[in-house]
Amino acid sequence: MASILRLRKLYYVEPAVKCSSVGFESLDQSPKIDQKLDKREDDVICANNLALEVKKKRKQAKEWRCMDSCCWIIGCLCTTWWLLLLLFHCWPVTLLRAPELPGPGVRLKREGLMALHPVVLVPGIVTGGLELWEGRSCADGLFRKRLWGGSFSEIFKRPLCLLEHLSLHYGTGLDPPGIRVRAVPGLVAADYFAPGYFVWAVLIENLAKLGYEGKNLHMAAYDWRLSFQNTEIRDHSFTRLKSKIELMYITNGYKKVVVVPHSMGAIYFLHFLKWVETPPPMGGGGGPGWCAKHIKATMNIGPTFLGVPKAVSNLFSAEGKDASYIRAMVPGVFDSEILGLQTFEHVMRMSRTWDSIVSLLPKGGDAIWGNMDSSPEEGHVCDFSKKSHSQTSLSDNNVNNSDVKRGFQVKGVAKYGRIISFGKAASVLHSSKLPTVDSKEFSQMSTSKNLNISCGEVWTEYDEMSRQNIQNAAADKAYTTTTFLDLLRLVAPKMMRRAEAHFSHGIADNLDDPKYNHYKYWSNPLETKLPNAPDMEIYCLYGVGIPTERSYVYKLSPNSRCKSIPYQIDSSLSGEDNSCLRGGVYFADGDESVPVLSAGFMCAKGWRGRTRFNPFGIATHIREYRHKPPASLLEGRGIESGAHVDIMGNSALIEDILRVAAGATGDEIGGDRIYSDILRMTERINL
Repeated sequence: MASILRLRKLYYVEPAVKCSSVGFESLDQSPKIDQKLDKREDDVICANNLALEVKKKRKQAKEWRCMDSCCWIIGCLCTTWWLLLLLFHCWPVTLLRAPELPGPGVRLKREGLMALHPVVLVPGIVTGGLELWEGRSCADGLFRKRLWGGSFSEIFKRPLCLLEHLSLHYGTGLDPPGIRVRAVPGLVAADYFAPGYFVWAVLIENLAKLGYEGKNLHMAAYDWRLSFQNTEIRDHSFTRLKSKIELMYITNGYKKVVVVPHSMGAIYFLHFLKWVETPPPMGGGGGPGWCAKHIKATMNIGPTFLGVPKAVSNLFSAEGKDASYIRAMVPGVFDSEILGLQTFEHVMRMSRTWDSIVSLLPKGGDAIWGNMDSSPEEGHVCDFSKKSHSQTSLSDNNVNNSDVKRGFQVKGVAKYGRIISFGKAASVLHSSKLPTVDSKEFSQMSTSKNLNISCGEVWTEYDEMSRQNIQNAAADKAYTTTTFLDLLRLVAPKMMRRAEAHFSHGIADNLDDPKYNHYKYWSNPLETKLPNAPDMEIYCLYGVGIPTERSYVYKLSPNSRCKSIPYQIDSSLSGEDNSCLRGGVYFADGDESVPVLSAGFMCAKGWRGRTRFNPFGIATHIREYRHKPPASLLEGRGIESGAHVDIMGNSALIEDILRVAAGATGDEIGGDRIYSDILRMTERINL
């Protein structure tokens, strides 16, 4: 019996668990067993207790822990993913994918169309790749690797280092000392923004079906962070573009060039049209007939001719619709003092060094975007259901179909002219019930500096404002596009002084005034003339039918610490049914980024016929593409999308571009195609 108990102890009992040492020692002393029977009973009891203890510990070891659950879930997800991937590559394609119709390039080639006019693509903001040529020690190993665009893997590895290298000098808007980041050249600059996310790739592929290649197809990549004139000063971007167009014109049988800008690229190329004919040193010296000789048409996709409200929220609080929603879903995470993320502050530090964003601020003031009590979109009623976006196919070619009117009803109360309102009441009350906004008040407030110097390093210009001035700027006020510029000059005076040396946002009364010969006016279609090229055509191609950010309702940020943004979109506010207010943002019709008013006004009225902005009568055409979301995930981003970037894969848009590149005119492809209420909007605008 003693041997058995010792064996149990050796194999099953942990050293930390001990019984009476006297009892076990007595088992080794056989001559004394008869004398200590009572102690042997104690030993048996102790052994039983030890066995129970071991059994209990084994049971505890088998208990399911939280970590086990996490590992199990991850394992199931990975296994499922690999099984689906295996099936995707092993099963017949027809079982997994919808049958693909021939693309526009294939169909038009069957019709006999082929490459005729050289094509130049001009990317917009953000979509072009940027690579490193010189950097700080934290960027070792990244020479000529993409800092922007591509996989974005380095951003996750060293985010603060990348933010530092993507920022420009706050005083000059050019390279900081010791840093050189340049645009990626060639078609690969903006064919894909990220792996699998196309920008120009689908259009390039369809152009190739007609015979386009490197000799007659060019991507005019540029550093989209800089002001337009600075791209010429630093990189000679305009000079290189001028030389490339002249070369393509000569080497392709003296055929004029078709230029296809996207988004901000539209006003970038508008600046180029004025620069190329202006005498040096400010311009390119091409002479007054250069555009008429070399340019057949400019086909502007999602043009930002009159700016975008998104630029307002970006510069004011580094937010937008999506950012405010994320902040509302996880309140306090991005601004947490414990985590120390301060995501929005880092984004603002970087984006306020980019002069290009200032170029996207709304142009034309209250005359275009509306005043405190009226706006061109007045009466618009939003429908946020996806069903409404796809009620009519893009094959419809009715200029004045009845569906156009469904978006405009008398019920609407949104006052879009108030680009920023502090509080919901300030966004809906009559202007007579609101505090007045006086530019003199801003000038007095700007002289008052922040007396609290405990913040140390200044992250944004908000750190230089007193708390009293921050509160006074809000105080139940509302701002139009005109007074908002005054507000920006208050909260970011250094940025505005730098940027307003390169851009203007007004309306010219007399374009013969010599001051408009300065390059700061060339990207504003309301402050510059189109060139003397009566045979040239200008197209406005854009999507409609998607709720697009138009104005914002703000509140004071609950976080008042140093190095923080004092204002944020009030994402808790939403309107009633048919209201365009969702999450603190008022929506209007557009392509999700650019409102119809900005994309279509110049082609509908500002340049239509002979006007002071178009004195030589260049023909303009509007081609709208009603948004139709993909029916399933198998369709990807869809071939009938009207979204700002996804429209680059829209079959109807690609077909229009291919036909013009192959020699067609605007009238030959069908003239105007209008689904929105842009014509009624233009009637409400008096220039």
